[in-house]
Amino acid sequence: MKQKSHTFSLLFLLPSSVFAEVVVLPTVTIEANLIPEFNQQKENPQNYSPLHGDGGEYLHNLNGVSGSRMGGHGIDPIIRGQAQNRLNILLDGAYVHGACPNRMDPPTAYAAPKSYDKVTVIKGSQTVVYGAGGSGGTVLFERTPPKVTADKPMTGNVSAGYSGNNQAKNVHADIATGDEKAYVRGIVDYQKSENYKDGAGKEVRSASTMKTGYLIAGYTPDKNTEFNLTLSKSKENDVLYAGAGMDAPESEHELVKLRYKGVASLAEFYYSNVDHVMDNYSLRPVAAGAMRMRSPSNSKTYGGRVYHQFDLNETSTWLMGADFQHNNRNADRLAGMPTMGTPSNLQSLLWADVTIQQVGLFSELGFDLSDSDYLKLGLRYDRVSSEATNAQQKVMKVSPNDLFTKYYGKQADKKDENNISGLAYLEHDINDNFSLFGSVSRTVRSADATERYLAANNSNSMMVWVGNPDIKAEKHHQLDIGVQWHFAQQNHQFSTFYNRVNDYILRDRAHGQAGILQADNASIYRNVDARLWGVEWESQFTLSDRWSTQFSLAYVNGENTTDGRALAQMPPLTGQWAIQYQHDNWHLRSTLHFASKQTRVDDNKKTGSGLDAGETAGYGVIDLAGDYRVNKNTVVSLGVRNIFDKTYAYHVNRANADPFNPEATRVNEIGRSVWLNLSATF
Repeated sequence: MKQKSHTFSLLFLLPSSVFAEVVVLPTVTIEANLIPEFNQQKENPQNYSPLHGDGGEYLHNLNGVSGSRMGGHGIDPIIRGQAQNRLNILLDGAYVHGACPNRMDPPTAYAAPKSYDKVTVIKGSQTVVYGAGGSGGTVLFERTPPKVTADKPMTGNVSAGYSGNNQAKNVHADIATGDEKAYVRGIVDYQKSENYKDGAGKEVRSASTMKTGYLIAGYTPDKNTEFNLTLSKSKENDVLYAGAGMDAPESEHELVKLRYKGVASLAEFYYSNVDHVMDNYSLRPVAAGAMRMRSPSNSKTYGGRVYHQFDLNETSTWLMGADFQHNNRNADRLAGMPTMGTPSNLQSLLWADVTIQQVGLFSELGFDLSDSDYLKLGLRYDRVSSEATNAQQKVMKVSPNDLFTKYYGKQADKKDENNISGLAYLEHDINDNFSLFGSVSRTVRSADATERYLAANNSNSMMVWVGNPDIKAEKHHQLDIGVQWHFAQQNHQFSTFYNRVNDYILRDRAHGQAGILQADNASIYRNVDARLWGVEWESQFTLSDRWSTQFSLAYVNGENTTDGRALAQMPPLTGQWAIQYQHDNWHLRSTLHFASKQTRVDDNKKTGSGLDAGETAGYGVIDLAGDYRVNKNTVVSLGVRNIFDKTYAYHVNRANADPFNPEATRVNEIGRSVWLNLSATF
């Protein structure tokens, strides 16, 4: 078969703390690729400063990726103005659904970045093979087999780092042993940090402790085939959140995964279990006049994916596959008097034994139409079933079904949906230097457990938060257009997108809108029509054999077209400008991170959703960093983040789930922080 091969040089914009190795990545050649090169970034997370903690913290420093901060742990990524399960996030092929209804633990909270060999960010809908939904994008945290041989039976890397502002400590070890036929790999990662101070010297509740361990056994009969078994466990303790009314004294995640990967086939199966506890008393004083509140929760997920790619002829391929996912979640809220011990009175069934099951079939056809034209067509069908088994259970004389009936006139009956998604992608090489691409796609996303079945009751309706059991699935219709051009000393990529959404699932306040039976300002969900559009630009210039510079911009605009108001939680225009110097064993880098002000907000809970914590001013923050390669295997890195100690915050924030304080809260970023990291490979 004649394979379409795209070869180009990439220099992606990493934050200043992410470069213990040279940032210029090698030439990448992708043959008969399933994912187009446009609108994606490939990153090496192996070396980065101890300032960064989980996967969300790592991602939100990349161009076009934002994130909502609640504390120092659990940043929820946002791509193209879309978050939560509008993004498909896979941890080495597995879906991990957090157990906190307020998303203290999004999937990235359980990803220690150094524990993965590469991270790929795909923006928008560019493929149908990574699960249902994913209208905003897909993030792949991936591992590759270690390079062990009979001549070199052991390989690995170890690192240790420290950050001054928040006294963050990070110790990491990744060691593998084996040969060309089999290997065993062990990974441990330990992170502990105290509260940090923002640019004004104010202490921000952000302390956390995270311990992660992986054991991977693999069999590789040839260079194109791998069988592996992965066992992992992570534990977070004493996680503080400035942007929430509760903290998380304990979260624990366990994962078992089995995979077969061949040159054209894949089969993988996984089981994930998350136990999470949040409360308002064990790590902070109970607010005056408040009750003690405790919410234990659990999320169990199992699933898998299989596919095979056929060579139809010399110029075309056909990929066929199937995937499935089964998630069950339970969450209670317990209350007690301020003077008592552990609360024991059940106050709300937040998730009343909620189960969501998805079975999908997908297919992609790839064609080399000519030496300069490539076409990909994708089609996906998903059957999604959901139910809340215990929705009829009374808690303080009110059941989840009573709440659903009060606000929507519906009960939590079993819901089945049949979703059809698809895409058409065309790439045209004008010449050796210029390429164009265009794609049209339809992506259907069903509601998650919170949007459909959350049942947080309160005597004050402003503190009530209720899912909608009759909510419709979102339908995203998206157009992407872009151009890429490169010359001997420079690379550029520009893209723009337009996304018209029917039945957008909006978290809102009850104002007696169509389909909402109350006007008491409770937090509810309803379908509206929406529009999102935006642009993304990245450029890289090689100025000399020692100097280079990179520049990037990203902008997204979101509007609720049903009500004629801005969609909440839309990042403003953001960007980065970096200059780096590379010579002999030295690598130095300066990065300006900047954002414009954001005035398009939905911050009035009496007339809108109130999800935005007001408008935000623009900012510019400079990071400095450098590394010195002591020898072939050892690198010492030193850096300063926010060198001018600026007080600033990202515009996006979390809505507060505290039953006594439902106001949205924005959390300031860290002030000046000096960090040091030592890494060694063998």
